[in-house]
Amino acid sequence: MTRISQVSPLVRLAAVSVVALAVLPLSGCLYAQIPADVPDGDGPDPSPTASPTEEASGDLPSTLTFDEGAALAPSAYIQWGDGFVVDDGWKIVKPDDGNGGWTYGTVDDTCTAQFWQGQIPDVPTVAGDDSVSSDAMLAVILGETDAAAITPLATTGAFSYQTGGNADVENRQVEGEAGERTWSMAARAFTATGVGLYVIVDCTGGDIDATMAEVIDKNAVVVQ
Repeated sequence: MTRISQVSPLVRLAAVSVVALAVLPLSGCLYAQIPADVPDGDGPDPSPTASPTEEASGDLPSTLTFDEGAALAPSAYIQWGDGFVVDDGWKIVKPDDGNGGWTYGTVDDTCTAQFWQGQIPDVPTVAGDDSVSSDAMLAVILGETDAAAITPLATTGAFSYQTGGNADVENRQVEGEAGERTWSMAARAFTATGVGLYVIVDCTGGDIDATMAEVIDKNAVVVQ
């Protein structure tokens, strides 16, 4: 299978078992720390979003479905809100690398949550279609050249919006497993701004679904 240049050998997978119980065959082997190391120079272009100088003009939509993402101003600033910085249940595993990525881990060392945010010029997005473009982000992370290979295997989920505890930012998700390890990745592309973000939760012995739910609940997508 032809692989895209942005993804290193560390993210080669033997197979991806997704939420819908379908199987996506990919090349290579499942490395013990993957997908925990995806942002280290790979995945979507790690160019961080520029710091906002002023709040984006215009009213923000009350929710961010895939369709509503088109209503964002091109100047809107989108980032993760760090809900784990004062959470006693989580610790920093990898600090902010300056390229849009950082990783937290549970204090019992069963799970990690790897965050990334930034510009996505290397992702083959479709203007005005944040759903397909989010699948394209997942494809880049997984080493697929065609988002169409991901679309039938991914499910639609949601991130929290502005504050935790809601499900107002639609995303696309896939899950995988290998032995005792399970992982879940969720991504959202915002084609109006050319920005994307994702989180990958990786567990050994932990409850992947409960952990992902906690990550989403406590780390909202913040838009200005």
